[in-house]
Amino acid sequence: MQIWGVVNQKGGVGKTTTTVALGGIMAKQGKRVLMLDLDPQGSLTRYFGLSADESRNTTASLFDEPSALDIINSVRPTGEPDLSLIPGSAALSALERKKATTSGMGMAIQRALGLIANEFDVVLLDSPPVLGLLMVNVLAASDRLILPSQTEPLALEGLERMVRTLEMVKKSRGTAPPYLIVPTLHDKRTRAGKDCLAELRERYPHSLWRGAVPVDTLLREASRQQISPAQIGDPSRGLDAYTQLLADIDAGTECAQTPEKPGAWMAV
Repeated sequence: MQIWGVVNQKGGVGKTTTTVALGGIMAKQGKRVLMLDLDPQGSLTRYFGLSADESRNTTASLFDEPSALDIINSVRPTGEPDLSLIPGSAALSALERKKATTSGMGMAIQRALGLIANEFDVVLLDSPPVLGLLMVNVLAASDRLILPSQTEPLALEGLERMVRTLEMVKKSRGTAPPYLIVPTLHDKRTRAGKDCLAELRERYPHSLWRGAVPVDTLLREASRQQISPAQIGDPSRGLDAYTQLLADIDAGTECAQTPEKPGAWMAV
């Protein structure tokens, strides 16, 4: 089972859309995909028309030493084959106050997922935009991190904080999950969009995806219909971008060119 965390220390950059898009594509490819909503805002939960106000059988329950059966009973269908979800809830917001100082809580998600490792091929963790207990769990559990970043100035500031956090984790632990920065909500028609993408390429040449996810109304339409973008029948530039992202990751050709070997791609 692979575990991917979708993280950034800024909201509104496309974390939930990225989680759903990647999950839907991989499920359509035949992989058993589980998504976890770890954001108290509950955007991923509401995306599929579920309530984020329930207090039982949600991701908050994963911090209470659940059994494998408890976890399986928390899994909800999305209505799409091989794509499942453990919803979030408002109870997640209280975890920081109640359990942040409890020994071992930073590994709670990793322990819980270990109990159901044979049930799924891929788990996608939708993280809150705040560095705290929930994000620490995402960083600890993930084999790979996806960092969506909108191509606009304020989003670059949030991304810089996230990258500094990962550098601190690596310095303190000696290791950190590999990460890939994914430009999102990119409008190549605007000066701001073009300038921000150029700045991303200059700042993060070895960890930036070589493509970009464009602004695409069909991604919003998928959200309105409460389906993953993979289920949209019409051609979608956004869906094509996410499909290419996964293909690049599988092929190891996802990152920007290295200065030492122009034309070659560096893997994270």
